[in-house]
Amino acid sequence: MTAKIEVIQPGVFTTVQDLGRPGLAAIGVGRSGAADRGSLRLANRLVGNPESHAALECVLGGLVLRFSAPATVAVTGAPCPVTAGGRAFGPGSPIYLRAGEELVLGMASHGLRCYVAVRGGIDVPPVLGARATDTLGKLGPPALSAGMTLPVGQEVLTHPGVDLAPLASLPGEPVLRAAPGPRVSWFIPGALSTLVSSGYVATSDADRVGVRLDGPVLSRGRDGELPPEAAVPGAVQVPPSGRPILFLADHPVTGGYPVIAVVEEADLDLAAQVRPGQRVRFRLV
Repeated sequence: MTAKIEVIQPGVFTTVQDLGRPGLAAIGVGRSGAADRGSLRLANRLVGNPESHAALECVLGGLVLRFSAPATVAVTGAPCPVTAGGRAFGPGSPIYLRAGEELVLGMASHGLRCYVAVRGGIDVPPVLGARATDTLGKLGPPALSAGMTLPVGQEVLTHPGVDLAPLASLPGEPVLRAAPGPRVSWFIPGALSTLVSSGYVATSDADRVGVRLDGPVLSRGRDGELPPEAAVPGAVQVPPSGRPILFLADHPVTGGYPVIAVVEEADLDLAAQVRPGQRVRFRLV
């Protein structure tokens, strides 16, 4: 019988995520997948899964799951209190649950997204080769809700033989490395310098698509509309308001606003953990 996970409480916002759907932008399908890919990969390694297995991405915490069969899970990403069968555990370690026990995630102390992997992976049906929930493209399973059940797969690797993976603390003010974007010429001289020399604050207008930043205005030096062109994760596009928007995992595959900079792929995991109200800086590379 296939093991099941029952969702008792879905938390603030929880979705199924894997490493996404790369290579389909030409047909209008974005990559999607985990916003903090490093945390998803680590959670999978801790339970002996291939890194590409589907897991759960939970915003801020508050998730409660009940397991129908014995299971091994791991929690990574934003640090939060974790209990399994009433026993307290830390993040970044394999956690063993007996049949009928509950995994409870408290609210994250800092950071934004927690990841829960279960040995065998979340075995929902794949769509276009992935199990990820794309909130913009409306692909993959819906966000978790109370009473939902999730099947657990059976494809596993050997256990990693570790009790703990030390996790680096999330910075209070992350610095994101960025390269000049393809439309720097659309802005007044010095706009790129303003972006990388000033701090910006993440607003509450944030989701898996992107986060709108508040700070010094990045003024255009060129009027008119930009025809839609390809967009990538990490693109910093600037609408007419002059306040930049940083694209995250579920970004559109094309955009009509000029892109002044592009955050390096290696720093997108940090960007995915930025909370509303948190200050972020850019560094030109």
